[in-house]
Amino acid sequence: MADPRHFSLLRSFRLADFLTLGNAACGVAAVFCAIAFARDGALAWFFAAAALAPAAFVFDVLDGKVARSRHAHSAFGRELDSLADVISFGVAPAALGFAAGLTASLDWLALVYFVCCGVSRLARFNVTADALAQGGDRVKYFEGTPIPTSVVLVALLALAAWYGNVGDALPGGVWTIGPLALHPFALLYVISGSLMISKTLRIPKW
Repeated sequence: MADPRHFSLLRSFRLADFLTLGNAACGVAAVFCAIAFARDGALAWFFAAAALAPAAFVFDVLDGKVARSRHAHSAFGRELDSLADVISFGVAPAALGFAAGLTASLDWLALVYFVCCGVSRLARFNVTADALAQGGDRVKYFEGTPIPTSVVLVALLALAAWYGNVGDALPGGVWTIGPLALHPFALLYVISGSLMISKTLRIPKW
């Protein structure tokens, strides 16, 4: 018989934490859908992956609202939220971009940079959150754009797919630089990542 102590972590979860896991589940499912699209080219997989981004965002908003309403903030919940966000708003949009055709040599670099910026931004937030809260219960502003803003990239990819502009037909075509190649669309990931790690850009948190 299983030792009931093995389930102590699950029992310690609060409602907000389960909502955060819903966020993470959407992100993982989006990655799987992107892989399925790359495998067989069925656009239904692509649109399913894109639809999971706003679904993850809803879970991300709800977990914060529930935690505040129940006064259930915790360091565990904050770390769990960041890990879920890395999957749903970092890895999943990058995987969808790759599946959409951002597979050139410099595209890889752009996508990796984007994810690394997202990871760095969340780590910075976690270690500075108390200072940014200025003694209150909530952070007053974000340094750099929040990582969920990557849903804009997903929306643009979904729009491109709707008009059949994926793969070799990605908007902007491809630039060749000697032995290297870059789809200009990948620069949107570079811009998004750079805005996330900006220290001068301050966005009020409502």
